[in-house]
Order: sequence, then C-alpha cells, then structure tokens
Amino acid sequence: MAPQTYIDVHVLQTVPPSNLNRDDAGSPKEAIYGGTRRARVSSQAWKRATRQTFADRIPDHELATRTKRLSTLVARRIQERSGLDDEQALRVSTSLLKPLGISPGRKESDTAYLMFLGRAQIDAIADLVADRAGELAALDDKQLEETLKDEDVKGIVQRGHPLAVALFGRMVADLPDLNVDAACQVAHAISTHPVEVEFDYYTAVDDENPGDETGAGMIGTIEFNAATLYRYATIGYEQLLENLGDDHEAALTAVDAFIDGFARSIPSGYQNSFAHRTLPSLVAVCVRTDQPVNLVSAFEEPVRSREGIAARSAERLAAELTHANELWARPPALVTATYTTDESTSETLRSAFGEPTPFPQLRDSVVDHVRGLTAPSPA
Repeated sequence: MAPQTYIDVHVLQTVPPSNLNRDDAGSPKEAIYGGTRRARVSSQAWKRATRQTFADRIPDHELATRTKRLSTLVARRIQERSGLDDEQALRVSTSLLKPLGISPGRKESDTAYLMFLGRAQIDAIADLVADRAGELAALDDKQLEETLKDEDVKGIVQRGHPLAVALFGRMVADLPDLNVDAACQVAHAISTHPVEVEFDYYTAVDDENPGDETGAGMIGTIEFNAATLYRYATIGYEQLLENLGDDHEAALTAVDAFIDGFARSIPSGYQNSFAHRTLPSLVAVCVRTDQPVNLVSAFEEPVRSREGIAARSAERLAAELTHANELWARPPALVTATYTTDESTSETLRSAFGEPTPFPQLRDSVVDHVRGLTAPSPA
C-alpha cells in the first residue's frame, strides 16, 4: 500500500473574556478532560469560521454554500439568464432538482436538510435549462417533470467539487451516492487549563429618559470565560486529491487555504459584546506519512501557572511532540512552526519545532514538502 500523507495543524490561541460557542442555555460550551472542567469550542463552529475566512483567499467558483434553499438559488440563476419571473423560475428549478430525490422541507421548494454545494455546481445546474427556460415554464407540471427527468443534475452534484466541499465533505443521510468524504477532520478546541464560567451583569440606559425616572431601560447577564485553547485539525491529502479529481495543484491550493483559514479564523459568537478576536501564539504543522496524531494528551494534566498560561502550554505541546517521536519512533516527515518564545521555553520549543518561522513561510514550506512527497512519478 502506498504511504498516506497527513497534514496535522496544531494551534495554541489565547482568547480574552468571550462566549465563542454557546450551548442551548447560552453558556459557553465546556468539557471535562483530565478530571477538570475545560472551555470548549465545537468542531462545527470552528469549521464554519474556517470556511468563512478562507473564502477571502480563493476564487468564488471554488466556494460552496450550505443551505436548505437550493431550489431558490438555482431559480435565481435561471432568472438571471432567462428573465423569467420569480414564480416561473422557482417552478422550473424545483422540477429540475426533483430527480435528485432530496427530501422536501416544510416548503416544497426547500430541502429537509442543509445541502452543501459549490457555487459553480449551482451555476452548472441552472445552465442545463437557462436557454430554454421560457419554453419549459409554459409546460404544465407533469410535462415539465417528464421533460427534465433525464437532465444530468446528479452528475453535476457528484463531480467537479470546489475546494470547500472537497475539504469539508457532504453528508446526505438518505442519499449516500451524493456524499463526499471529508478530507479534513477538526477536533473540538479545549482549554489547556481549568476554567470557571463567569457572569457579566449589564444594564442599558434609555437615552431618552426624561430624568425623573429611575432604573435602567434593560438589564441582563451574559456568561463568559477566558482561555488558552489547544486547537487541532488534520487533512488527508489522498482523500483531498480524490475529491478534486487528482488535480494536485488544486489540492495544494486547498491545503494552503485551509492552514491559513484555520489559523486565522475565530467563531463570531457575541463578538460585538467581547471583541475577542486574537491571533495564535503558536501554529505548528506536522506532515506525516503514517497517521494523524492529535497532541491533546499534552494537556491531560491541566496547565497551572500564575505567570501566564500560553508559554507553559507551548512548552507542554513541544515536550509531547518530542516524547511521541521518541516513544513511537515515527517522527513526522516535516515539522515547522510559527511561535513566540521567552527565555524559559525557547530551547524546548526549538528542539521540537525548529526555529520559529514567519507564517507565510510556514505555509510555503508545507506546500513545497507535500508537493515533493506526492508528486506523480515520471512516466
């Protein structure tokens, strides 16, 4: 069996008082790990933030949208190309998509679940009928469905995946032939140390209060915590390549965009209340040819320090990587990292991660190394 290539991304990031990702009661999500309560941010929340961040770096045709309103999106494209009114375009769109067999939602034009589809794929579906949309709209419902039943809508959905779908995959429980296996996995982020939830009691004053009324116009509370988070994600390069039809340059673009988006992104929960956006204090990338390795075990014993958590967390992470390499005798093919150091941790970090590298240079070195590992053999 040919060796598999995995790109592991490890991030340490300190966030101030915030509520990045709340549960159904409005509390910051938590987890018990190593016998202590930790701050937690779900993988779904950080994946969405990553998709939104790397959307600024890749062309529109490589982006995707997750929606129940697929028929409405196709209808808009048909309208733009044909001039049909809203009702006619939606009727043609709904009939065009019917052979996919997607369960309808409360509205017939909606799907019962979120569909993740590339913008270029949506355009291609609309293009199947755009030049004859007026003729199709004149047919009755039965004739319309019969005319459109053999259009290659499913083929469009099954191929030509944009980078976003190739990375994050698509799950359609009752239509497995529409599924796309995700090329990346994202762990739930957890704090490297114990946390306690705190409460922000706030009041709002009515600006038009005449002065003879007392009390606030509104009062409330917001729960929050502050934490140094360990974040981890991995990309299976061969799966990514398969999803992209063996296009190595597209796959390498996706790797670069994912590393950049994952490192720079942050969920937006309560961002107007807390202005919590920060940058990581450490980003380390390990390229492996054996298996992905999550290094969260570095923090099973929680970090405790009165002189800052981030530096001690970086030291723990570096020691865990060194220990794993020695114990299992399977070091990564490449280790590169962007980090800050102080006198007490610099030697430990340099031993594990090498010299600190500017983030753009880190991304370039990962792409170049993966290209060298996976380049097709000359004929």
